[in-house]
Amino acid sequence: MKNGLVELNTQPWAAEREWTADGIPVLHAVATLPRPDPVQGGVCRRIDRFYRLQSRAYLRYCERFLVPQAREECRSALASSAPFTPMEAELTYQVTYNEGGLWSLYTQSREAGAPAVRRGDTWDLATGYPVALSAFFPAKTPWKRHLLALAASELERRETAGVIRLREDWRRQLRRKFNPNHFYLTAEGIVLFYPVYTLSPSSIIPTILLPYGDTLLRPGREKPSAV
Repeated sequence: MKNGLVELNTQPWAAEREWTADGIPVLHAVATLPRPDPVQGGVCRRIDRFYRLQSRAYLRYCERFLVPQAREECRSALASSAPFTPMEAELTYQVTYNEGGLWSLYTQSREAGAPAVRRGDTWDLATGYPVALSAFFPAKTPWKRHLLALAASELERRETAGVIRLREDWRRQLRRKFNPNHFYLTAEGIVLFYPVYTLSPSSIIPTILLPYGDTLLRPGREKPSAV
């Protein structure tokens, strides 16, 4: 294993903005993301820069797409003497794995009237670069085909057990909407996730836990390489 951090200590860091229309608050947005503690060394600085840029990008998205909608709703409410509640938007995170030189988490944004959107990141703390999903399979393994077969088997098991209700076309959506960047690590296995409504009619983000095994490498058994 390369020399480097084994774990990454972080603290929440928040950026917040409020927009108004004619002096009335219409949108409050906050982006809470991780910041290495302390921010020392190239790896920590690279990770810190990445999430600060993500925070700024999210607030720009709010200003460009959500503020016009919020201002229009406010003016329509005032014109009809109806009550108006300012919109809320947030970006948060959850660390899911932090050991053996790997740090994994997901970030998730949500705003009123729209489904949650999730992003997964897994970092090699030795290099400060992301780790690809394919790195958790032995070399020369047809990893995508194998991964989708594992995911389909797990979904079938959960549907049979009555844990989840799947769309009729879930098998096709499982393949078509697969994104190799939509994953994060946990102690039990790798979690795949899909956009809302692609696999199930539920408004909850569909997640699929794939336990580590002979063909899905456990972190630390063989250290994956960064992208």
